[in-house]
Amino acid sequence: MARQLAAITGASSGIGAAFARKLAASHDLLLIARRIDRLEALAAELRIRHGTNVTVLAADLADERQLRAVAERLSTEQTLALLVNNAGFGTRGLFWETDVEVQDQMHRLNVLAVFRLSHAAMRNMVPRGSGAIINVASVAGFVRRSGSVSYGATKAWVVAFTEALYLEMKRVQSRVKVQALCPGFTYSEFHDAMQVDRSGIASRAFWLGADFVVNRSLGGLASGRLFVIPGWRYRLIVNLIAILPLPLRLLIEARVSGRR
Repeated sequence: MARQLAAITGASSGIGAAFARKLAASHDLLLIARRIDRLEALAAELRIRHGTNVTVLAADLADERQLRAVAERLSTEQTLALLVNNAGFGTRGLFWETDVEVQDQMHRLNVLAVFRLSHAAMRNMVPRGSGAIINVASVAGFVRRSGSVSYGATKAWVVAFTEALYLEMKRVQSRVKVQALCPGFTYSEFHDAMQVDRSGIASRAFWLGADFVVNRSLGGLASGRLFVIPGWRYRLIVNLIAILPLPLRLLIEARVSGRR
């Protein structure tokens, strides 16, 4: 009997690679990212360690043609059991001063790729009555700040999109699970790509390991949790933000934004 397949975008590093290493013992893998050399190195490691069947697919999901090809692949994978929409990136700087083409690419990757791949996967999973999708959002989806306008907006969209998918699955009584994984600051290449000094962003207590984030995500998926926010500090922040009056929330967000 064929093993179930887990497809992971942004699998070449960070949270995506951590998902691959965690799932390799129990799933066949489809690893998707732009950097084929990194994907092939990870695939070789996992084949040796677990004897799992690993397929790599080099694709820039911000490119319409390549995104369409990946979506078509997911729609026809009959053993597809899990899609992890992890690919994404952020930028720094005041919105109107940043490169609009980079902002456009961020929206294509953080929003449109999640939208298209989720649609393809669910058209595959829902008729079979099984499967799961993990959409990697962020604590930034709940908390706004200047200097990160587009990133926060894209992650807020992922949060709202996943919640609505959850409601649709409940409405049709489907066993397909959906989750919005909302980590805070996580050790990965995310901040390296933005050339950000981690020590200037937050204290060490607020930084999470990618393995910790993935373990919390998969544990939450097993129990059917819609939102997984790893780390008690971040859960406290999100819960407090949700109940604050708007003027107070905006005051806090403005002060936090002013320090960064």
